[in-house]
Amino acid sequence: MDAETETIRRILTSTGDTWAVVGLSNNTARAAYGVAGVLQRFGKRVVPVHPKAETVHGEQGYASLADIPFPVDVVDVFVNSDLAGAVADEAVAAGAKAVWFQLDVIDDAAYERTRAAGLDMIMDRCPAIEIPKLG
Repeated sequence: MDAETETIRRILTSTGDTWAVVGLSNNTARAAYGVAGVLQRFGKRVVPVHPKAETVHGEQGYASLADIPFPVDVVDVFVNSDLAGAVADEAVAAGAKAVWFQLDVIDDAAYERTRAAGLDMIMDRCPAIEIPKLG
């Protein structure tokens, strides 16, 4: 098993079940909405992070990672690549254990900073695609 596959498996199975989903709103046409639903079906607690701080999928939303009053395990990032690095840095500051950049979200410098801080990180992949593969 290659290193990325092992990191994906670790994040999805043993890193923890509280996932902050940055960019998640009640817009059902957005990928974040559907992916959050899949994560919930696989037992993850989804915490919406969006400027509107909406309740989504029955979970209270927060305007930023810093506003979440409890620990999060994984930060799942649904923002443009040019904004994603700042979110990764916020995830490190918030004490997350892992950062997951969604499909087409790529920031190599943020990847290096996040890994250097000791967090697992995946880029340009989707947990809703990966989690069913675990069996």
